[in-house]
Amino acid sequence: MKLGALNPPQRLLMGPGPSAVHPRVFEAIGKPVLGHLDPAFLEIMDETRSLLQAVFGTENKLTLPVSGTGSSGMEAALVNILEPGDHAVVCVNGAFGGRMADIVERYGAHATRVDSPWGEIVPPEKVADALNETPNPKVAAIVHVETSTGVLQPLREVARLAHESGALFLVDAVTSLGGAPVDVDETGIDVCYSATQKCLSCPPGLAPITFSERAVEAIENRRSKVASWYLDMTLISKYWGSERIYHHTAPISMIYALRESLRIVVEERPGARYERHRLHSAALCAGLEAIGLTLGAQEGYRAPMLNMAFIPDGVGDASARRRLLDEFNIEIGGGLGAFAGKAWRIGLMGESCSRASVMRCLDGLESILRSEGLPIPQGAGLSAAMERYESGS
Repeated sequence: MKLGALNPPQRLLMGPGPSAVHPRVFEAIGKPVLGHLDPAFLEIMDETRSLLQAVFGTENKLTLPVSGTGSSGMEAALVNILEPGDHAVVCVNGAFGGRMADIVERYGAHATRVDSPWGEIVPPEKVADALNETPNPKVAAIVHVETSTGVLQPLREVARLAHESGALFLVDAVTSLGGAPVDVDETGIDVCYSATQKCLSCPPGLAPITFSERAVEAIENRRSKVASWYLDMTLISKYWGSERIYHHTAPISMIYALRESLRIVVEERPGARYERHRLHSAALCAGLEAIGLTLGAQEGYRAPMLNMAFIPDGVGDASARRRLLDEFNIEIGGGLGAFAGKAWRIGLMGESCSRASVMRCLDGLESILRSEGLPIPQGAGLSAAMERYESGS
């Protein structure tokens, strides 16, 4: 078989991930490959860890990128802390909270689920009840931004409840890190993991993770070995620490890319970056409502980097998204689980979060919906977005 050179299309990525990648990151990923124990690469590892600490908002020594996608970060977080017979309280208000509960059970621990309707936050009082009813809870786990719905979960009260019960507080920040404040140390998070391809705007393939001193102590005092050799932090930490003991061959080029993407985040400054996500999300949501879409996540708790909107009656989910891709070169996401075929998930993450992205997306969606017969005034979405930009609210 003879194939031509690779030439993928250039899309505007406005789904739930991946997001657009900055040219500087593409340049970094193409730098010469070094050996995984080369002194020059070890220095790059240390720089990457320092940048991760800054973006996570932590001084945790055990902070590093797991070699794998965000799901590997989820599994690494749970498998290192939990042992067979342990009890974990897991908050579930979407697909990814459900995945955490599944992983807990797969490793022989007991998951006490705190279920809330998809699209709504998990109320702290329900978490308090579950912690009180669970014998010796080892972990309280929650998703900061539920990627399946776009709901933004407040963390601080749940962190307090977890610590009062003696549990470690574990947070999924896959979608939030780099787009909304996580503030690991200030919030009181003991284990936090993320992914590179969302608000960090790096290609998928690494899962940043951080463990507090309390979490490290729990790992060191385990009664049994970590069930996953590949994700065992007692081994990986010796490669990322001063000992530099080989564990696996690090994805050299991806670490270059992550280092550069984190540099871009730090250069923008967290406050400015969070405000950028808030402003463009507000404009997008105003435009979506103006063209007849109803927002899905609980009002007052909508994540700025991921917006869920219900599809109008009579409009086909897959066909509309395919037209948006074919005619406007824009990717958005479909619904998951209970919202499959009923909602769209529109991302504004990192490099994809801009006024140009908002306006292109609204223009494309309005054109498609008008062609489906919806009575939308010409330019309604763009006008509503511009009003929001002009007001700055």
